[in-house]
Amino acid sequence: MKLIKEAYYEGERPLFKRKDTQIIDTTFGKGESPLKESRNISLNNSLFTWKYPLWYSKNIEVEDTTFESMARSGIWYTHNIKITNSSLQAPKLFRRSSEIVLDRVHFSDAQETLWSCKDIKITNTTINGDYFGKGSQNIYLDNVDLVGNYCFDGAKNVEVHNSRFISKDAFWNCENVTIYDSKISGEYLAWNSKHIKFINCTIESEQGLCYIDGLVLEHCKLLRTNLVFEYCKNINADIISDVISIKNPISGKIIANSIGEIIRDDSEIDSKQTFIKSRHCNLELLKEAK
Repeated sequence: MKLIKEAYYEGERPLFKRKDTQIIDTTFGKGESPLKESRNISLNNSLFTWKYPLWYSKNIEVEDTTFESMARSGIWYTHNIKITNSSLQAPKLFRRSSEIVLDRVHFSDAQETLWSCKDIKITNTTINGDYFGKGSQNIYLDNVDLVGNYCFDGAKNVEVHNSRFISKDAFWNCENVTIYDSKISGEYLAWNSKHIKFINCTIESEQGLCYIDGLVLEHCKLLRTNLVFEYCKNINADIISDVISIKNPISGKIIANSIGEIIRDDSEIDSKQTFIKSRHCNLELLKEAK
């Protein structure tokens, strides 16, 4: 493998189609697409300062490296890339890429990042930015902190562990999502999704969990969460907290510690298709009967 060490590059495509190269302590200054069409590249303790650093690349390993804010739209159409212990400061960083592994990474501006990608593993990572993960699939997250609205819109086949989301409209239009041991805060959670499951999670969401087909909640808390389950069907919800209000569920089973209010203002829904029970009392059912 060739070695580049303590180098500095400017201008367009300085290492175009570079193959089988280890790059250490190197800065890529102003100039687009420095490593476009590269293959089998190892980057360590390096710096990207300008646009499109890794387009159409394959088999890339990156460690202790910084992508500054102008290294935007940096990793598109690239396959088999691993980034560890690095600072990713640029927006729109990943698009239409696959086989992505990220560990101990900090996204300071992840706006419109990780769009239309697949086969993704993210661990021990912090993310800041709106519209993260749009339209991506086959995603595994563990110990991820994400702050930003509209994350994972339209995603498919998502598995999440031990993570925290502060996100309005998170997981909209999704399919096949399972979230374990995580905390989620943000209004309108997971609308228009199919087959979404929460296990041992704490959720805080105004008017969250609506318009879902195949919703499972196992041993979850819904704190300060109201108007849930509107137009949801095939619900199987085991809630270990109180629920402020439930509105217009279509079908399934809902069990909670207590339920402040059940709202049924759609005469087209057959209330007999949904079983609702409070562990502590049946006051909510009496309210409904009145």
